[in-house]
Amino acid sequence: MKVIKKPKKSLGQNFLVDKNIINKIISVGNIDEKKTIVEIGSGYGSLTKEIALLKPKKIFAVEKDKDLSLLLKKKLNNFNNIKIINYDILNIIEKNNFGKNIIIFGNLPYNISTKILASFILLKKWPPWYEKLIFMFQKEVAERIIAKTHTKQFSRLTVLSNWRLDIKKHFDISNNCFFPKPKISSTLLSFTPKKNNQFNLKNPVILEKVTRILFSNRRKMINKSFNKLFNNNKNIAKKLNINLNKRVGELSNETFYKIALEYEKLFS
Repeated sequence: MKVIKKPKKSLGQNFLVDKNIINKIISVGNIDEKKTIVEIGSGYGSLTKEIALLKPKKIFAVEKDKDLSLLLKKKLNNFNNIKIINYDILNIIEKNNFGKNIIIFGNLPYNISTKILASFILLKKWPPWYEKLIFMFQKEVAERIIAKTHTKQFSRLTVLSNWRLDIKKHFDISNNCFFPKPKISSTLLSFTPKKNNQFNLKNPVILEKVTRILFSNRRKMINKSFNKLFNNNKNIAKKLNINLNKRVGELSNETFYKIALEYEKLFS
């Protein structure tokens, strides 16, 4: 492959260059002429170009690196359905100027992948403006997202991700498919918003707070963390039928959501 521009470690740049994998990723999106696409971190434009060939209504290619965004404008100037946006995706998720029912692709920078995902989960308005997220993560991060209770991978990220999203694992991706070659493999996941979420919080950030406190001592019983949350109110655990002698990894996702709802009711 001809190197166009030296990747920046500071931006976590590892560009997907395997065309077979690119086509497998695109197939997950079921793209047609009515769809609007947002791509996060378009890089050299390899995925962008293949998506454009399917003639979706519009592609917003968001690239934070100024040099790369200029390169993309030159490389993709023959496509009239692509708009290059030189901006940090974290600063535009809440604002959303893309429309509704958007399919979002992202080979996310490893260093901020969970932060980007959390920003899409914690949107105030729900159901959100996107129809599906198709994201590539470091394999270890993906395992935490889809983890089951009673496993060492089960984490705050598991609880947060499964709260508002239905998650599907598609396939693992070898590190040989990237330039520069990272030390680890990746995994492709897709996320579909739950339209009718029975655990609906008025302030989504409450779940972040609840999980942060409860996971602060994951090897110990939850009683101290739980009492810290509820100011030693013993009735809450009884009401929610929670055994405070359990460790945090033994609780179900739904238990965390019930705790968050109770916290919001009492302290918001």
